[in-house]
Amino acid sequence: MSQIPAVTLDDVRDAAARIAGVAHRTPVLRSRTLDALAGAEVFVKCENLQRIGAFKFRGAYNAISRLSPAQLARGIAAYSSGNHAQAVALAARELGTTAVIVMPQDTPESKMAAVTGYGAEIVTYDRYTGDRVAIGEALAAGRGLALIPPYEHPHVIAGQGTAALELLAEVGRLDALLVPVGGGGLAAGTAIAGKGTQPGIRVIGVEPAAGDDTKRSLAAGRRVAITVPRTIADGQAAETPGELTFSINQRLLDDIVLVDDDEIRTAMRFAFDRMKIVVEPSGATGLAALLAGRLAPVPARIGLIISGGNIDTTRFMALLGPAN
Repeated sequence: MSQIPAVTLDDVRDAAARIAGVAHRTPVLRSRTLDALAGAEVFVKCENLQRIGAFKFRGAYNAISRLSPAQLARGIAAYSSGNHAQAVALAARELGTTAVIVMPQDTPESKMAAVTGYGAEIVTYDRYTGDRVAIGEALAAGRGLALIPPYEHPHVIAGQGTAALELLAEVGRLDALLVPVGGGGLAAGTAIAGKGTQPGIRVIGVEPAAGDDTKRSLAAGRRVAITVPRTIADGQAAETPGELTFSINQRLLDDIVLVDDDEIRTAMRFAFDRMKIVVEPSGATGLAALLAGRLAPVPARIGLIISGGNIDTTRFMALLGPAN
């Protein structure tokens, strides 16, 4: 069995230096209404305003920028439900290389259009019957491409941790960090940054109730697989945590809480109506957990990462319109 690589606070800090001036330093928003509803001071890190509309650009750029000139000349392969695909496509373009992305055939059209708009090639598969990892690995091997997975990579994880590093540097002491969990890369990076800079901080992951693979895995003490989740939070529709991400999250996450699709819709609506930001379902799960009262007792000062905002008008209206 291969040794699982370590990812440290120094790796996150190094990633922060590498992406400086390339990734956006996203704003931290406050809302008196949110504070009142939550019973806490809440600091919202808006990665929906990151380049490509999600935190994923941080990790993708950090990983791709470390490849050798020969690897960059051959090109990049990746697999993703959408945001990592866009991140790899843009990072590849910024670094002068090409990308081929394996994406589910039911990925929202807006995300596919963004990927092709950045110049990448798309190869589709059926998420309910296909194995994207196997497809991506075969594609990379066949074409001689460097494979950059969405979360199971130390440089990707370190890059994702830079969002929390920025948040903590800006707002100071926090009692808890609330972070969405899909494959676990953002949660792992957040936990490394959070525990590394403020050892007493609690790091709490949030999953959609239909996609609770990390919560089940933590309870079992090992990685477990679930059927492909059917949830509006498509970016969190993971079947099992990554080996590397789980090894970190098992050690550093304090808890996982769950939210259902209706609670996610409520959070998206609140973000739009009261905070004037557009948040995709997967990006809204941390806010959903807070509004639904999933934290007990409620920490006094909470950092909340909004992980993404990639949703088109048609889907946004369909999810939040009068019928819902």
